[in-house]
Amino acid sequence: MSSIAVPHDSVLTTQLQKVVNWARRSSLWPMPFATACCGIELMATASSRYDIARFGAEAMRFSPRQADLMIVAGRVAIKMLPVLQRIYQQMTEPKWVISMGACASTGGVFDTYAVVQGVDQFIPVDVYVPGCPPRPEQLLEGVMAIQRIVDQDGIPPRGPDGKRRPLQIAIQPTHDVRPQPVPLTVGPR
Repeated sequence: MSSIAVPHDSVLTTQLQKVVNWARRSSLWPMPFATACCGIELMATASSRYDIARFGAEAMRFSPRQADLMIVAGRVAIKMLPVLQRIYQQMTEPKWVISMGACASTGGVFDTYAVVQGVDQFIPVDVYVPGCPPRPEQLLEGVMAIQRIVDQDGIPPRGPDGKRRPLQIAIQPTHDVRPQPVPLTVGPR
């Protein structure tokens, strides 16, 4: 009995687009734009406990020309916005964006003139990962959502003006908030 799974004289057929999408989704190269506490959770996602390498996305690229998935993790100041837009423009097509955390998605608790109140006003966001900060499992769910998008379409949809339309998928939290183990009291006992 041979140890080869496919005999030498076999023929496999498939569609070229499916092979290309499989290769693309299995080798996402994230470009981290981490500015705050969400960046720590992004780093934890690459640790051995959560292991983003299972999804082929462990090769963090710090050059936009080598990346196809931007992860905006944390608050974005008005002064940082031109840098974020320039990095996004330098990424090659097809490209995707994950907005990680409340600050990147809506400004979070930083409702000030200096913080952008949602990066989706300036770059197209495909997946929103909620939380303050979100757990690594939620970021992994966001990466898997991008992979499902790549499997189905391959190339992000375009509007009538030829520009890329954001997919705007919101990931639901995968955990239940439990009550405090000790009741909290305010004031003297």
